[in-house]
Amino acid sequence: MSSSEPAALWELPEKPPSAPAKAAPSRARKPPKPGQKAKGAQSPAPERPVARIVVDIPLAHLDRTFDYLVPEKLHETAVPGCRVRVRFAGQLVDGYLIERGETSDYGSKLAFLDRVTSPEPVLPPSLHTLCRAVADRYGGTLSDVLRLAIPPRHAKAEGEPPVPPAAVPAAPDTTAWARYQRGPAFLEALAEGKPANAVWQALPGEDWPRRLAEAAGSVAAAGRGAVLVVPDHRDLTRVYDACAELVGEDAVVALIAGLGPAERYRRWLAVLRGAVRVVVGTRAAMFAPVHDPGLFAVWDDGDDLHLDQHAPYPHVRDVLMDRAHAAKASLLVGGFARTAEAQLLVESGWAAPVLAERTVLRSSAPRVTPVGEDFDVARDEAARVARLPAVAFEAARQAFAAGHPTLVQVPRRGYVPGLACGNCRTPAHCRRCAGPLALPGGSVDGQPKPPACRWCGVPETAFRCTACGSVRLRAVIVGAKRTAEELGRAFPGIPVRTSGAAEVLSTVPGKPALVVCTPGAEPVAEGGYGAALLLDGWALLGRQDLRAGEETLRRWMAAAALVRPSSSGGRVIVGAEAGMAVVQALVRWDPAWHASQELAERRELGFPPAMRMASVEGSPDAVAGFLSDLPLPPSGEVLGPVPLGEIDEEGNAERERALVRVSRAEGKALSSAIHAAAARRDAKKATEPIRVQLDPLDLI
Repeated sequence: MSSSEPAALWELPEKPPSAPAKAAPSRARKPPKPGQKAKGAQSPAPERPVARIVVDIPLAHLDRTFDYLVPEKLHETAVPGCRVRVRFAGQLVDGYLIERGETSDYGSKLAFLDRVTSPEPVLPPSLHTLCRAVADRYGGTLSDVLRLAIPPRHAKAEGEPPVPPAAVPAAPDTTAWARYQRGPAFLEALAEGKPANAVWQALPGEDWPRRLAEAAGSVAAAGRGAVLVVPDHRDLTRVYDACAELVGEDAVVALIAGLGPAERYRRWLAVLRGAVRVVVGTRAAMFAPVHDPGLFAVWDDGDDLHLDQHAPYPHVRDVLMDRAHAAKASLLVGGFARTAEAQLLVESGWAAPVLAERTVLRSSAPRVTPVGEDFDVARDEAARVARLPAVAFEAARQAFAAGHPTLVQVPRRGYVPGLACGNCRTPAHCRRCAGPLALPGGSVDGQPKPPACRWCGVPETAFRCTACGSVRLRAVIVGAKRTAEELGRAFPGIPVRTSGAAEVLSTVPGKPALVVCTPGAEPVAEGGYGAALLLDGWALLGRQDLRAGEETLRRWMAAAALVRPSSSGGRVIVGAEAGMAVVQALVRWDPAWHASQELAERRELGFPPAMRMASVEGSPDAVAGFLSDLPLPPSGEVLGPVPLGEIDEEGNAERERALVRVSRAEGKALSSAIHAAAARRDAKKATEPIRVQLDPLDLI
């Protein structure tokens, strides 16, 4: 490289006019002789001098590799997968070296790598392929996925000596899987290294952490790796303890985002270097670079904690499914309930159902009794005292008399109120797009605005229920939260414990007590609960959410699974009408039937997972501009946009949202179109932020 001539640092003294002025001394460097290297110039590496780099810049139009030259001094340390620093657009930025080659297609002179941050190959080819596939699936950028997959570097932890690989454990006892049809066959496939995909419906009262540990132990005994992902830290503790008991503490590691930077990176490096074979964690572990993976498992895939809230918003189930397919490994989707997405895997033949026979199920399940929410308070003595029907009051008293605790599940407050049929309470849907109806608020010419769709915004002035034909609408009443003090007065002498947002209990002793909790915070009782009271069913079922029924059943079954079997006096009282499909699925303990019904309805109405859907949120101008530049596949349809949040006096909203849906076969085309539209938007340096999410869980 040549440099410009520096300015003179001084001026020569003036000479007499008679004397000719001498020229100022030149400070220019002499050009190097042929074959001689200029001072300070770098030489490219002797072999494969071209490095292809992914720069850490979250702009869609820069979502590709860039070629740089590897200087000779970095030839040994610039290995594929390492972290580097390069000069990009005049600034030093971080990046990852993907591969090295001999030539480049770039027509101009290449710049050199600035430095190798670390020679540790933190991005192996398998992890890079996975991250690229996830980015393409969700229409995002590779750099965004890499931030989720690779934890920040911690130099001290990286400099520690590697941990020696753990010994291959002995094969565990898997006879407990014999209670499930296809259970032994699935475990046999894991032990033999054959790919097998299964959707597992766990029995009520099942020690599911132990069953997951046995599946992981079967894989580890064959010398392969396993990744087990659970929703929260309470489940993580139980599964980790079970795995450590079977395969040894040195062969299993727990990954969770809440760890400190040093410990998180230390554990992640142990997985990367092959020191451990079994990885247990929350959604942060879905990208764990385990060696030679043989099993990927996700527990309770319907929990919204499995959806990452950072772009491009990947879901654990989908990521593990892609990993299992690419690595020719096995996938296990387990839970007490079943989602529509898991049902789609079963109906498509990609996964086999693993469930118990009805006789085994009936011997393990508690007795479920539904009671309507409109029980007669005037004539019910128990209802006047504790706002509980007499059957629930009696079930709790029987549990206390037998020396067991009683679980009381109370829905959270704050659900968005919606509209339902005033006669049969079937949720009200739009005739145009089948979206949920709600009251927009405000008035026109002194009259309240009619109900409108929350998806496409079309008003509904002539509602008629599709179930009973009624034309009446009613607001879905969100049940008031029962307080622990009220229940304490209803059951004097019985201790009351709470588990919720402020304090979540992991376990409770098997003694008479009232355990009041919110959904998802149910502690495990020693020996099981004697009874469970599932209150305010309409607060869950009346939520304006595509997954309201599915989510309600999942939460009910998670609580009911903690109750003792009916042969031991276990009872579940659910506050909802017996004729509803969700209640019938709970009474019969048949989530597969409910999932099949749910999937069939979504196919008919064009909802995910039968269709793929994208949500576009932002200011009205930003949403309109993005949609105008988005070429849709042939089956593409735009719903909305509709306002989000408050509306000013002129009827305008600060933020809007539009939904784009296509057939499942054209889902890849939709994600590609979204990525291309985002790239053109970034290239134009658009300033207004916009959020694009594929297959969102929350469509309201």
